Amino acid sequence: MNNTMIYKGYTAIVGFSAEDECLVGHIAGINDVLGFHADSVDEIRKIFHETIDDYLATCAQIGREPNKPYSGKITLRLPPELHAQLAVQAEANGSSLNNWLVSALSQSVSHCP
Repeated sequence: MNNTMIYKGYTAIVGFSAEDECLVGHIAGINDVLGFHADSVDEIRKIFHETIDDYLATCAQIGREPNKPYSGKITLRLPPELHAQLAVQAEANGSSLNNWLVSALSQSVSHCP
């Protein structure tokens, strides 16, 4: 089951609140807190789009750069042995460690539901 929606590069994670008996969403990957709720899938999608449009318009109005969903940079802490194994695999495949990891991770998420 996929509980995410994407609009203008922003990802919403949607869940169900049994207490409130509604769908509840929030924007993932940004520091600003943006949340919304609705009673149906069609309505939550519409409100998600409105939330992003309002957020971008408000940022523009106040002259503030909106948070971007992800920078493309990540810091990992790996055991030295694993780091070495990954570097050897990358070199054996004629690739940089970064490119090899990006390829491996892309393949991994393409197999996710």
